[in-house]
Amino acid sequence: MSEPDVISQARRATDDVARRNYGKLVAYLAVHTRDVSAAEDALSEAFAAALTDWPLQGTPANPEAWLLTVARRKAIDVARRRHIGDVATAQLQILAEGSHAALTDDVFPDYRLGLLFACAHPAIDATIRAPLMLQAVLGLDAKRIASAFLVAPATMGKRLVRAKDKIREACIPFRVPERDELPSRLDAVLDAIYIAFAEGWTDADGTDVVRRDLTDEAIFLARLVTDLLPNEAEASGLLALLLYAQARRDARRNALGDYVPLAEQNSARWNASMIDEAEALLLHASTLGSIGRFQLEAAVQSAHVHGCRIGQTDWSALVQLYDALTRLTGSPVVAINRALAIAALHGAEAALAAMPTPASDARLAEYQPYWAARAELLARTGGCLEANHAYDLAIGLERDPAVRRFLQQRQAAMESKLSGT
Repeated sequence: MSEPDVISQARRATDDVARRNYGKLVAYLAVHTRDVSAAEDALSEAFAAALTDWPLQGTPANPEAWLLTVARRKAIDVARRRHIGDVATAQLQILAEGSHAALTDDVFPDYRLGLLFACAHPAIDATIRAPLMLQAVLGLDAKRIASAFLVAPATMGKRLVRAKDKIREACIPFRVPERDELPSRLDAVLDAIYIAFAEGWTDADGTDVVRRDLTDEAIFLARLVTDLLPNEAEASGLLALLLYAQARRDARRNALGDYVPLAEQNSARWNASMIDEAEALLLHASTLGSIGRFQLEAAVQSAHVHGCRIGQTDWSALVQLYDALTRLTGSPVVAINRALAIAALHGAEAALAAMPTPASDARLAEYQPYWAARAELLARTGGCLEANHAYDLAIGLERDPAVRRFLQQRQAAMESKLSGT
């Protein structure tokens, strides 16, 4: 095998480990170092070492164990240089002396859920808990997190550093809280999992290695929370919501890679077992005596799935669900979807009257789905000049090339209809 091929093979191996086990490795290291930043830095150095070592020595039989052993030794070196953390350093020294080849799931436990709840500790500022989980447990970089939360990257980076310092300085434990502590932290955990899924969902083709299969990771974490809290309705509601979306993933593109909107998708390509599981979770949540955002959003997805399957969507029921979500969240995103449901019931003009505007929420000015929805509604009412402007904004804001092509096709079809060609 040529040198470029060997290097490429090593890089693929490290990418694969990162996609599957980044969060597990960081959580394991953080538990023993009591320092999230130190754990991340040590793992980063271990990955760098792998890219140097594996092309020469070959990819180890247990790459996760190799990385973990190297990362632990890196963490020990850093702790010694700083002359701090004597207890943690001694513990790491004992662990590092063990054979990485002997590591199994029994001695390499999964601490991700404990790290999630550590990030949601009351000592951590509420506004940074979800971003912190996304970086510490799921491996997103500060720039991508900043984009998701509409914050400048430098500002987000500083906030994340401060939060990790707080965990270390306050000696926040990396464990699942006691039952009486759980409710106060659960919302932050569920929000972080949802945002992580949404970030992965935007990579429809699964070609962005940096996202490390975020949709699968988020679903895995949602399952962990649901297993821990089987009687928490919102935990079940979130998992149901994610499964409804993931079940349709393969139908979002046709054979040519073009974007296919929900109403035009071939339901035979949906994952029926995922939808069945989502339905069961939503039904279970409905028996638990509380209602929340994720259950309502899952109910919206259930209504769309049922409507597509039978060829007739109950738009009145959907408007009612969006009304409930609006009262609960006040979200402009919900208001946009509510307006589109109103369009199906009462027409585009009624929908435009129900749409939020950038004047009421400045974030909408940079929100692609708002401009795409507005363009579609304006085109239906004959306001082609305004529709063209909205299409231009939506196309400019869209990151997915397939969705951009779809919007360009819709814009061209509108112009063709107007010119009579």
